[in-house]
Amino acid sequence: MKATRLALPDVVLFEPRVFGDERGFFFESFNHRQFEEAVGRSVNFVQDNHSRSSKGVLRGLHYQIVQPQGKLVRVVSGEVYDIAVDLRRSSPTFGQWAGEYLSAENKRQLWVPEGFAHGFLVLSDHAEFLYKTTDYYAPGHERCIVWNDPDLAITWPGSEAPILSEKDARGGRFESAEVYD
Repeated sequence: MKATRLALPDVVLFEPRVFGDERGFFFESFNHRQFEEAVGRSVNFVQDNHSRSSKGVLRGLHYQIVQPQGKLVRVVSGEVYDIAVDLRRSSPTFGQWAGEYLSAENKRQLWVPEGFAHGFLVLSDHAEFLYKTTDYYAPGHERCIVWNDPDLAITWPGSEAPILSEKDARGGRFESAEVYD
């Protein structure tokens, strides 16, 4: 598995070696030892999640201020544009973002560590999105930054207005967001 650190060096893109022929394909989607070597620390995943969304749905930018979650995300059907935003005030990349295209076809995975907001936009007719988390979902501690925050200036693909949940439409501004030390 190839691991590449992105412009935000704690965010890592994983690209598996895929073995395929006329029968189909095989790839190792997760190897704990290789994962920890790539991210440079011990990680314990406690929960797996699976969501399905339609084209144009934007989920995020989500994070938990208490019980922060690291996420290893991938797409098993369709395509998304996935975003990580550094919310660690002490980080040299505080307030910066990185984005990657994840799809069933490219089989890429993105490691979004604790201390980052996360979101994605569905580009295909639908997408099935899987992710492992390092802590449990804690709805009382969940926060949301609005997807089009002018200070973050995320460049989302496409020109259509995204489809948002009520919670995501009410997301707050980055300038007043609760962040990590």
